[in-house]
Amino acid sequence: MTTIGIRQATAAASPARAKVGGRTRLQDNLLVCGILAAFVCVLTDVLASLRYPGYDVVSQGVSELMAVGAPTEKLVDSVFVVYGVLGIAFAIGVLRESSGQRALRWTGLLLLGCAGAVLLGRFFPPYPRGGGSGDSVPHLILNAALIALMLAALGFAAYALGRRFQIYSFATLGTVIALCTASAVYASRLAAQKTTPGFGIVERGLIYAYVVWAAVLGVALIRRHSTASADDTA
Repeated sequence: MTTIGIRQATAAASPARAKVGGRTRLQDNLLVCGILAAFVCVLTDVLASLRYPGYDVVSQGVSELMAVGAPTEKLVDSVFVVYGVLGIAFAIGVLRESSGQRALRWTGLLLLGCAGAVLLGRFFPPYPRGGGSGDSVPHLILNAALIALMLAALGFAAYALGRRFQIYSFATLGTVIALCTASAVYASRLAAQKTTPGFGIVERGLIYAYVVWAAVLGVALIRRHSTASADDTA
């Protein structure tokens, strides 16, 4: 009877373990999307920069790669859709991981907003310097909203995990704020159609700091989730 009881208990536990394993794989896949999104963002910037004749990564911003009439407009728009979809999947993963954690839940919602803003970007493209009479104001407004969402996500996430991630999040937050301030200095030069030496470096530093942070957040949550799942199945 003891042997039968052990077999029955094992059989009953197997479906439960299968469910936990399935949830773990799905959750890990969603969180991995944050890492993939960072890779897609950097790869898009590199490829588009190489395919844009005369483009200068030091003095020209990333947004100019998707400007109306740019030779890389369609490429960047198409690949950024992939980035946006990966960002949404990652945000869902963060939300699923946020049970009982208000800071992490807000982080997930803000990340969802960031991904949505990226997807909307293709409908509000900027116009090239001196290359058109269109109005880039909607693009600038969308960028301002995206940066506000990024800063808020960084701030909430700082209180969602351990001390080391908090320090890293605040360091990234400070970096993004500093680079945003630096990029604002170029606004008058852009409006006057003047050269902007260093603008491309500043804008890329801002973007890369954020996407790398999001990837690190994904790694941290995958580790935490894997540890919790191992404890549940032990």
